[in-house]
Amino acid sequence: MGTPVLLFPTAGGDAEEIERFHVIDALGPLLEAGRVKIFSCDSVAGQSLFTEEGTPQHRMWIQNQFEQFVYHELVPAIREDCQSQDIGIITAGSSIGAFNALAVLARYPDAFTHAVCLSGTYNLDRFLRAEATEDWHFSSPLHFLPKLEGELLETLRSRFVLLASGEGEAEDIEESWRMAELLGAKGVPNRVDSWGAEWHHDWVTWRKMFPQYLDELA
Repeated sequence: MGTPVLLFPTAGGDAEEIERFHVIDALGPLLEAGRVKIFSCDSVAGQSLFTEEGTPQHRMWIQNQFEQFVYHELVPAIREDCQSQDIGIITAGSSIGAFNALAVLARYPDAFTHAVCLSGTYNLDRFLRAEATEDWHFSSPLHFLPKLEGELLETLRSRFVLLASGEGEAEDIEESWRMAELLGAKGVPNRVDSWGAEWHHDWVTWRKMFPQYLDELA
């Protein structure tokens, strides 16, 4: 059957993005071996984070609604497809997709086991330019994790976050290191992998990363 993997698109992407940019082709050996089963979905990241449509507070609300949709609608659909009501799901994504992958793992560790976060951007406050609302405190790991305690945190401490990044054009590996520091302070297992200056913020990089890390974790 394979381990289910929920792969989030980049900010301007949609559920078919991973086919257009040949990620599915790159994952071919893992798919053919039955190691993984890939699921993807549209994302509201472009609407909620990068447009000027609506107030910042409304855009924060949209992101919160999206993450709740993932847990309450998408997770049950994935589990039904896998014929298991409790199978753990790996989340994955690049760029803003990495933000979404980490956000749903941190918020819903009962459903997700690993987050594969590639070239991630995690501090998104600069795009919203407004005080964080309650919606955003739940939606953004940078806001949610510092205050997390109790049973949810204990469950999260049994999960794993992989933060990988190049250091070439348009990459900012410091985003990954800052997130790793926050995760580590809460006792959440994580690892940062630098791929060096020759790897850029682009699909060439991510087509190489996704198969390597899913082969390791699935």
